[in-house]
Amino acid sequence: MDWLLFSVFLFACAAAGTTGAMFEPGKWYRDLTKPSWTPPNWLFPVAWSLLYIAMSLAAMRVALAGDSALALALWSTQIAFNTLWTPVFFGLKRMRAAMGVMVALWASVAATMVAFWQVDLIAGLLFVPYLAWVTVAGALNFSVWRLNPETGTPAGA
Repeated sequence: MDWLLFSVFLFACAAAGTTGAMFEPGKWYRDLTKPSWTPPNWLFPVAWSLLYIAMSLAAMRVALAGDSALALALWSTQIAFNTLWTPVFFGLKRMRAAMGVMVALWASVAATMVAFWQVDLIAGLLFVPYLAWVTVAGALNFSVWRLNPETGTPAGA
């Protein structure tokens, strides 16, 4: 275990996670119609904390394995989309645009998982829960957008 390398990836995840504090869901989100299967609010920070730890551990393992430039470039891409989603959805309140970010996030997480799997089996497996969570998050983004068609889509868009 390379704690310094792990910490670098965890710091990148923490930076992405701070967008949740900067763009809190607030009243706007509470007032939206949501599907009955929406996870409880307390689950989001717990899930993301565990996922960020797993993502950091996976990235550390891949970085230590060598010959991992593409896999780590994909990791960087997915964390960029991860960082972007919250400001678009909660900050700008643009659910349709956030759905576009979510599709890019899902694709980049899936590609990272496959690339990690090819370098290090355990690293690839550590990304499986993340892809599952992003799948649920994408379905939730889509459902909330569809249940609130007049909210989150700017006029003329």
